[in-house]
Amino acid sequence: MKTLQGPSIHLAQFSSDAPPFDTLPSIAKWAAALGFRALQIPAWDGRLLDLARAAESQTYCDQITGTLAEHGLVVSELSTHVLGQLVAAHPAYDDLLDSFAPPAVHGNRGERTAWAVTQLQLAARASRRLGLTEVGTFSGALAWPYLYPWPQRPASLVDTAFAELARRWQPILDVYDEQGVNLCFELHPGEDLHDGVTFEMFLARVHNHPRCHILYDPSHFVLQQLDYLAFLDIYRERIRMFHVKDAEFRPTGRQGVYGGYQPWIDRAGRFRSLGDGQVDFRTIFSKLAQYAFPGWAVLEWECCIKNAEDGAREGAAFIRDHIIRVTEKAFDDFAATNTSQQTLNRILGLD
Repeated sequence: MKTLQGPSIHLAQFSSDAPPFDTLPSIAKWAAALGFRALQIPAWDGRLLDLARAAESQTYCDQITGTLAEHGLVVSELSTHVLGQLVAAHPAYDDLLDSFAPPAVHGNRGERTAWAVTQLQLAARASRRLGLTEVGTFSGALAWPYLYPWPQRPASLVDTAFAELARRWQPILDVYDEQGVNLCFELHPGEDLHDGVTFEMFLARVHNHPRCHILYDPSHFVLQQLDYLAFLDIYRERIRMFHVKDAEFRPTGRQGVYGGYQPWIDRAGRFRSLGDGQVDFRTIFSKLAQYAFPGWAVLEWECCIKNAEDGAREGAAFIRDHIIRVTEKAFDDFAATNTSQQTLNRILGLD
């Protein structure tokens, strides 16, 4: 068993050009005041981190850790989700995904992918310099437009897509292995890796790579109607990151899992601030403690109703109250007796 670390906060939904969310020192002061102990930093956000510099300069990384230490904080992980999305992108999403990359590579899928791969490699080296062991990411998607098997998918379409996905990620995973860092895929709708089955398909094709792991976020499984508690039992050895995000699924006579193209506020499945949804976090935190989860409990706020700052303030307390300080003794230790092997044999009738 192990006591989880936390609370940490994923900064992607909070960073902006407005103070105090526009620089790392100011957002660190804000987060610390709310009770957070760590920050999960989006590697693509230049307002918070110069990724190329962090990959090459130990002095710069020491400055980052020093800045956070002034507020009693550490870096829990780097996030590379936007970058991972670009490793494998179906052409249907080209125009939408160009905004994730610099203008110099817009309209050129090959150059955009190469840029993203380079950024992911930089994140591995930056993580090592920052003393981190995990990086979160998305897999990207080649087969996602063909999720529903109608019109009928051509034979081997999915196999071809996953073979290509593995071909692109294998060398990236090898770089992470060289740096001693795990790459944790958030299983997420819109990605080819979106549930346990697709993760297993990918894992087999990257030959059970030792750096291929999972970022566990139960909210995405609520929206898919997947058993997120059984998922923990099945994949506990591969889960190395944890986003604490709530969700609810309330189907009606008019819509269900697919949501009817409605905006988030009108969907049957939607994300909520911690405590406002349906996720059974008490059981999740119990299982993670039991299974000795080695990482951080990281707030990710994506509520379609509640104010973000209120969600962050409430979320810090929510996570802190759910972290279980594991026991160092058994409840019946008071009745323990010291017995010799001779006594044990006699108890069992072996003397």
